[in-house]
Amino acid sequence: MSSGAALLTEELTKSYGARQVLHGVNLRVPVGALFGFLGPNGAGKTTTIRILLGLLRRSGGRAELMGRDAWKDGPRIRREVGYLPGDIRLPDHLTGDAYLRFLARARGVDCTDERTRLAGVFELDLTKRIRRYSRGNKQKLGLVAAMMHGPALLLLDEPTTALDPLVRVSLFGELRRATRAGRTVLFSSHTLAEVEELCDSVAILREGRLVEQCDIGELRRRALRSVEIQFEHEPDARAALPAGLKIDVRQDGHWHGVWTGDVGPLLAWLAQARVRDVVIAQPDLESLFLAYYGGANGAPAAEVQRGIA
Repeated sequence: MSSGAALLTEELTKSYGARQVLHGVNLRVPVGALFGFLGPNGAGKTTTIRILLGLLRRSGGRAELMGRDAWKDGPRIRREVGYLPGDIRLPDHLTGDAYLRFLARARGVDCTDERTRLAGVFELDLTKRIRRYSRGNKQKLGLVAAMMHGPALLLLDEPTTALDPLVRVSLFGELRRATRAGRTVLFSSHTLAEVEELCDSVAILREGRLVEQCDIGELRRRALRSVEIQFEHEPDARAALPAGLKIDVRQDGHWHGVWTGDVGPLLAWLAQARVRDVVIAQPDLESLFLAYYGGANGAPAAEVQRGIA
């Protein structure tokens, strides 16, 4: 694999005629990562995944899965990768069991034990015909199909769609189990909360451009924290504040605002003040994520990023 990467793109572009949908995407996912791929609908996540699987031909740049060229080695890659598309299509006339057996034969792998285990984990009845499945059960069947052959790399495009909360917990447990075994997961979503809960690292795509790639801890350090301070003796209004502190309300010794970054400098400043009470909330990643999406009041995401980083 290229430099230990399970998935790699360099200056990846994709155009449909005059319309460019991917703009020089540089993405690297290390082996064994549980990696979140974030962005609103239409950001280019599905297009990127389809190029990596060799289902779409890139317009420019480089795309590799497990050290192999995504287009030239597409058929071989698809035999070894687990993929759940965002718009899963299934043969309604087959039972769930018949469909999974067909996939196992096509891959040339005996998946009997794992197929049975995963169906139990997701509480999926494989004896029913797919046409009788609910939307949630069709999603479960797609997950079993993607995972049952123990692929080295899982590409999951919006995998929690239509899943109830208990099944979602079971899925997250299975994905953590896979990475503990040394496998790699790319988890595509437009919902920050589930990626924050599950993933170690994240990439954020906006309008076909990769605007960030970092670990979740780094994202938290950049996020905003709500701060409320009650002073015994309010500081002089002209006094300099720590660089990460922005105060929106000052009233009768009660301040309310936001803090960005590590809380150490804020605590050191508060220790020098006469403080009666202070509340520092958990980082508000959702606000940071929305800033990456499009900016406040129409500001470009890059400008907002500089303002909050």
